[in-house]
Amino acid sequence: MATSHKHVRQPIVSVLGHVDHGKTSLLDYIRGSTVAAREAGAITQHIGATEVPIDAIYSMCGHLLGGKTFSVPGLLFIDTPGHHAFTTLRTRGGSLADLAILVVDINEGFRPQTHESIMILRQYKTPFIVAANKIDGINGWQHSDDIAINRLQNQRPMTKTLFDTRLYELIGKIYDKGFESDLYYNIKDFRKSIPIIPISAKTGEGIPELLMVLVGLAQRFLEDQLASETGAGKGTVLEVKEDIGLGATVDAIIYSGILRKEDTIIFGTRDEPLVTKIKALLKPKPMDEIRDPRERFESVKEVHAACGIKISAPNLDRVVPGAPLRVVHGDEAELIEEIKSQSQVNIELDKDGLYIKADTIGSLEALVKESREKGITIRKVEIGNISKRDIMETVALNNPLERVIFAFNVKILPEAKEELLNNDVTVFNEDVIYTIIEKYDLWSARKKEELEKKRREDFIHPGMVRFLPEYVFRISHPAVFGVRVLSGRIKVDMRLMDQDGKSIGNIKGLQLDNKAITEALQGAEVAISIDGITIGRQIKGGDIFFTDIPESDAKKLRLMDVLNEDEKDVLNKILDIKRKTNKFWGM
Repeated sequence: MATSHKHVRQPIVSVLGHVDHGKTSLLDYIRGSTVAAREAGAITQHIGATEVPIDAIYSMCGHLLGGKTFSVPGLLFIDTPGHHAFTTLRTRGGSLADLAILVVDINEGFRPQTHESIMILRQYKTPFIVAANKIDGINGWQHSDDIAINRLQNQRPMTKTLFDTRLYELIGKIYDKGFESDLYYNIKDFRKSIPIIPISAKTGEGIPELLMVLVGLAQRFLEDQLASETGAGKGTVLEVKEDIGLGATVDAIIYSGILRKEDTIIFGTRDEPLVTKIKALLKPKPMDEIRDPRERFESVKEVHAACGIKISAPNLDRVVPGAPLRVVHGDEAELIEEIKSQSQVNIELDKDGLYIKADTIGSLEALVKESREKGITIRKVEIGNISKRDIMETVALNNPLERVIFAFNVKILPEAKEELLNNDVTVFNEDVIYTIIEKYDLWSARKKEELEKKRREDFIHPGMVRFLPEYVFRISHPAVFGVRVLSGRIKVDMRLMDQDGKSIGNIKGLQLDNKAITEALQGAEVAISIDGITIGRQIKGGDIFFTDIPESDAKKLRLMDVLNEDEKDVLNKILDIKRKTNKFWGM
């Protein structure tokens, strides 16, 4: 067994937020400004991540630190912004990210992906700060390199009022999500409040303060968490891709220990874990050294956490994003079992409900959690694209409200698309969880209404009519006369009975203003035709008739909430009539 010593590694930082709110611009600015601070400590470009060393942070934030130093060696920013990368990079304990930046356009406020990002941050219990971006877009904003408190105080009164209004709106939205927040320099206890840093990813205002707050939080609250062993490497797969001349490779973030060329390594897959040997560890060459696109990488012998690295090894096409990886030291069988349990989707399922498909375990977990909070039941979850089998399995369900698939960041395969054209299955295929739930809620409400309507149509409903003596159009063969619908409804082919329960006959036809209709509702005056009776013998003007409901329908109508109050009243009258001859009728 390899011996392991501890050292403090860089915190891993993810950037989340709504599209176009400035996530990529913020990362670009941090990269650009730290490149400019090269003499103090150049940035190191990793695979899928950017390392900002502490010396570069001192160079940018020195005027804010007052000589304070940190044991944290720097920050490792995940290059792929957004909540999808965040949920992909997971560990058994939650997210791989130690800290997160939630970027919000201060002028636009919360948008769908902002809601989603904060929901995921809460789910994973990840400490985060809020970057209130695009302050330069506030009307009348004057650029200043002064410290934040002075920068705000020196704005014109109208601009400051606009800023304050938008800030309070932002604080209110964050509060609605269950978090206290304030401008970072007003916060006394960072364990109880989320710091807000006003920034401009365009001009760089506020970026030094943002880096300072991140390092300060890491130093104060995460030092134990950042103690990394120097033994067997541990990491999470960010991406699996084909690279020219290399075949299938894995881009991974290593959060603990050391990886070496020739190490035996275990990856999680969709089925059995993959045991393979590292052929090459690759990191990107500096941009100015790349001469040929096929020579974008340089080989290294070993890497230490925290870092982003490309791994070349046999059979990596079986690996999935979000899968754990471990260097084998000691009991390989035990490690295989550990990886297997981490790669399994451990989500408690319901007997009935929807089918969820997503691209990673993290995505599945996030979508399941949000669905459950909305009261949505889930019968099956799976990683991967939507296949023909998925459609066939879903269409076979009895409940139309369950013939639904939530698809997050996956494709619908061509043969599945073909099946969808001919089958009653609804797929909600989006790259924002919030949108999937929102669209499903609208669809579900409409579908329930539609099914309710159809269900109502399938029963013979209670109806009560009065024979209008002044409207007799034909005495018999068939008898045609006018009625007023006093309550409920009548339809063509319904059987009518009198107040003693004696059958009058079936309604052959209904007319309103000389036009044939199929149904008449409460308050309508219509002509009806009935065969087999003669007016003056079996019936006479002023008589009250009821729909002759089959006992099976009456039982169901009593138990189901499909009748309005008037219809319930008529049903009770019909039950009273029927129970004159059978006291248990309809029970």
